[in-house]
Amino acid sequence: LGRAYGDAAQNAGGAVLDMTALDRVHAIDVDGGTVLCDAGVSLHRLMEVLLPLGWFVPVTPGTRYVTVGGAIGADIHGKNHHVSGSFSRHVLSLELLTADGEIRTVSRGTPLFEATAGGMGLTGVILTATVRLLPVETSLMSVDTERARDLDDLIARLTLTDDRYRYSVAWIDLLSRGASTGRSVLTRADHAPLDALPPRARRTPLEFRTHRLPAVPAHVPEGLLGRTTVGLFNSLWYRRAPHARTGELQRISTFFHPLDGVPHWNRVYGRSGFVQYQFVVGYGREEALRRIVRRISLHRCPSFLAVLKRFGEGDPGWLSFPMPGWTLALDIPAGLPGLAAFLDELDEEVAAAEGRVYLAKDARLRPELLAAMYPRLAEFRELRRALDPRGVFVSDLARRLDLQ
Repeated sequence: LGRAYGDAAQNAGGAVLDMTALDRVHAIDVDGGTVLCDAGVSLHRLMEVLLPLGWFVPVTPGTRYVTVGGAIGADIHGKNHHVSGSFSRHVLSLELLTADGEIRTVSRGTPLFEATAGGMGLTGVILTATVRLLPVETSLMSVDTERARDLDDLIARLTLTDDRYRYSVAWIDLLSRGASTGRSVLTRADHAPLDALPPRARRTPLEFRTHRLPAVPAHVPEGLLGRTTVGLFNSLWYRRAPHARTGELQRISTFFHPLDGVPHWNRVYGRSGFVQYQFVVGYGREEALRRIVRRISLHRCPSFLAVLKRFGEGDPGWLSFPMPGWTLALDIPAGLPGLAAFLDELDEEVAAAEGRVYLAKDARLRPELLAAMYPRLAEFRELRRALDPRGVFVSDLARRLDLQ
């Protein structure tokens, strides 16, 4: 849907396929909890169709405006990875158009499935997918919110109690320093049961409602999100958060996709735009996480959309990003002085900790670090060469990282 952060959906000098015309929901098994749909169907459309039937998508990222094909190609994750894994774990089978013109039915557990899940579109064109769904009683979330005074406090809270919740995410203040380095607002939730709703809401418990705010103007002054303004925002956001609040009812769109309600929110970064950076380091590597957070804080990176999550068991995709550990995602204005060299240094630290950078959000990783981050890279390249010897399916990301 044109929302890729990096260069995975770009192809300089070549063609880019727009799959959004393949947007049919073919069949829903209401009893068994599966859906067969085209790859161009968005998660937003699935929610519109499925929620009134008591079903929800098994995994959703921070925006519902992504396609099912894109969700598989990037093997997206959400706030529930520690419980549910990534999107492809819930895909039972898919249809794939390969470079030889053949349409193949690809099942879970096969090499082609594992190369396609997280394969960034480079094994072929996903046409349809059959996805296992999550049963829900309502379209509301029961949300608990609490503050963590620093990074160590946050790690301890997540480690001790995260298994009590299906969804968990922490907003983290990356401009705070000293004793408050890594102070955070931790938000965790489950789908609200019917008996948790007030009487009026029980009349339409599965209604899918969204919110929409005015669009960000086309012309925003450069430097609006500088260190001073983001520092003020972060301080206000942290102080306004409750010390502890439980059982707040929120719409699905409010909890999962707050930015979807602000059209063109990316414009607040000005014409220079922003860089999205996400990495993961394994459990037992908390000191590496602390070092990286301190470095970001000392570098004064003005990020107001920084989030920390816990990943659960890794997924089978050869280039899937999640692995058991801690993942931090942040946005940084692209015009920040010295940003390229600073992110290169972070890459080195992540690789040294046996972590990895998320390819779906990357536009700048150096190719020599890729093999250290993705141990099954050689298998992916070998399958690609056998499946597509002429390099029919290619992208800027594939050329930059030598994924041929």
